[in-house]
Parts: sequence; structure tokens; C-alpha cells
Amino acid sequence: MSMPNCPECNSEYTYEDGEMFVCPACGHEWSQDASLDESLVRDMNGHILNNGDSIIVTKDLKIKGSSSVVKVGTKVKNIRLIDPVENADHDIDCKVPGLGGLKLKSKHVKKA
Repeated sequence: MSMPNCPECNSEYTYEDGEMFVCPACGHEWSQDASLDESLVRDMNGHILNNGDSIIVTKDLKIKGSSSVVKVGTKVKNIRLIDPVENADHDIDCKVPGLGGLKLKSKHVKKA
């Protein structure tokens, strides 16, 4: 089994300590059970996202094929999570105010 990267600092140098994973770079510890469920969608801070949550965009996102941009700090309400098998890149389907329906990556948002 390969060791998961640290959810806090994304360090690849994690190791097992009993029933826990430990990151020597930042000292973060988390249970092995939590890292086994990779089907959960998490925001950039590691918080679990659910259908109906509100999120805040943390990076200016250019919309492909358009001159529009989703600005940092844009709050999006009532998100829907996408099945990873259906769409490998994006995992959030939502309606951005002023722009309409878009698909976003969870690594560019945080839970509101």
C-alpha cells in the first residue's frame, strides 16, 4: 500500500505509526480510516463537501472558450457533486452568479 500525501501540507514523506499516519514535515496526524475513503470530495483545506453546500472560490478561474473570469471570493450556493467516473477532472457542478452553470475543481474552492 502506498502512503497518502499529507492532507495539510501535501508532503509525500508520510509514515505509519500504529493506526495513524504521520507527516514529519508539519507534524499532522490522521487516522488510516479517514484516508481510505477517497470517494469523498474535499475542498482545498480538506473539509468534506456535500450536495447543497456553499463554497467560496479561492483563485481567479478563467472560463475555457470565453473571456469571462470567476473572481476570487465569489460565493456559490447549492453545489452538486459529480461522480468521478462521469467526469475525471471536475467534481463540482454549480451555478455561478452572473455566469451560469459551470463545473469546478474542488482544489480551487473552500467551504463557506
